[in-house]
Amino acid sequence: MPDKTCNECQKIIRGRSDKRFCDDNCRNAYNNRKNSSQDNVLRMINRKLRRNRNILQEYLGEEKMIKVNKFKLLTEGFTLDFHTHTILTNKGQTYFFCYEYGFLEIENGLLLIVKNNKNLKQQKVLNANT
Repeated sequence: MPDKTCNECQKIIRGRSDKRFCDDNCRNAYNNRKNSSQDNVLRMINRKLRRNRNILQEYLGEEKMIKVNKFKLLTEGFTLDFHTHTILTNKGQTYFFCYEYGFLEIENGLLLIVKNNKNLKQQKVLNANT
């Protein structure tokens, strides 16, 4: 029977017959390399969601709601396409949320920023996947 080799470094493996790696370092290196592309995508999405939330939080401060120029938010790195969920109100308005901070597009390029979607009378909660 031929000697088994490590999946990472290709050294001959000693020990159990079902062993796939020569040591923990090789196992970790193999799994980190295998999962790195998925992790990078998730990291990028989470970074954009966090940035959006921080920008909304900074503008809202202690206010309950505030109107802000959409262009101002965009110049600070806000990305309209990244949000955690949406809420459709009874009035037919769609609020986009980054965690507990939300925004509604209103007239003249303004966004209405709000906090805590529990105060909104919601008709239907839409997932990020819908």
